[in-house]
Amino acid sequence: MTARGSALTLSAARALLGVSANAGERELRKAYREAAKRAHPDRPTGDAALFRDVLAAYRLLQEASARPTHFPPAVADAPPVVDRAILDIDIATAFAGGAETLAIDGRQLRVKLPAGLRAGDKVRVETIVFEVRLRPMDGALVRGDDLWLTGKVAPRVLAEGGRVEADTPLGPRLAWISTKAAARGLVRLPGQGLPARAAYRAGDLFLRLEAAELSSESPARSLLRRFAAAWAA
Repeated sequence: MTARGSALTLSAARALLGVSANAGERELRKAYREAAKRAHPDRPTGDAALFRDVLAAYRLLQEASARPTHFPPAVADAPPVVDRAILDIDIATAFAGGAETLAIDGRQLRVKLPAGLRAGDKVRVETIVFEVRLRPMDGALVRGDDLWLTGKVAPRVLAEGGRVEADTPLGPRLAWISTKAAARGLVRLPGQGLPARAAYRAGDLFLRLEAAELSSESPARSLLRRFAAAWAA
């Protein structure tokens, strides 16, 4: 399972590919090819999310098979087992942080995520190391440190420019839009992308502008319009 709030463990990865714990590289590769062929999005029965999970499971099992096995002395305490897992989060959580409840091996793990997570970052909870993966989100995209959002603005602003509050998937964004930016349909807001964290710099926000649908006329304005028309007659 790799949905929000769940993680891909070694046992889950083996179950997904249909291999045993002692499967060799040849058997693992064969199982991966068959599972990937069945789940490929280009096939009528394909599934893009399942295809990504199959790939993640194969990579996880490859990494596990490449790890050296150490046998500590019988008198020593066995070190804790550190498993690897995938943590899917949405772009809003990557931007602002938040709390997640993770279900793994029958346990519920509560973790607070910092703002500014990037894809590939590692988050450790107890003995579990999670690798962050960003889920696609309509109207939002992350490119490196930069955040791309689609913002709805009044049609008049796209024609004339000006200060505007754009409605985006991550909430309203205030921006001053020049006539040139309005004509291009794109405005750049420096430093408003993914926030700085550790070695990462603060990214920029690229706001793609789209005209919002005109709202319906209010009852009061409709009554005033009818009154004016009657008066003029």
